[in-house]
Amino acid sequence: MKNLVTVKNNSVGVSAKKMRPVVGLIRRKKAQDALKILRYCEKKEISILLSKLINSALAIAEGNSSLDINNMIIHQIFVDEGKTLKRIMPRAQGRAFRINKRSSKVTLEIKEE
Repeated sequence: MKNLVTVKNNSVGVSAKKMRPVVGLIRRKKAQDALKILRYCEKKEISILLSKLINSALAIAEGNSSLDINNMIIHQIFVDEGKTLKRIMPRAQGRAFRINKRSSKVTLEIKEE
């Protein structure tokens, strides 16, 4: 499709489980409305990351002169699990516990309404 813009972020330092409820808030909304929703969302770090991703997609759409950025809707957005960094936490009596630092990958597609 010509009127579809795809943007990805493959190294988000937040787990996919924490991002999915916020992503669900903006799915199938107009891009401007999604930015307003994210501005007042309680999960600030996640909302800032998603706002930057939407603004990046809108900038790409604006560079393509055939698209009107006022009519762009979030066609598809989904979050997948990324790499997991495995760390060790020292514990009492010489033991060690595993700490998993999870990351995620976000894919966003916007298209003209």
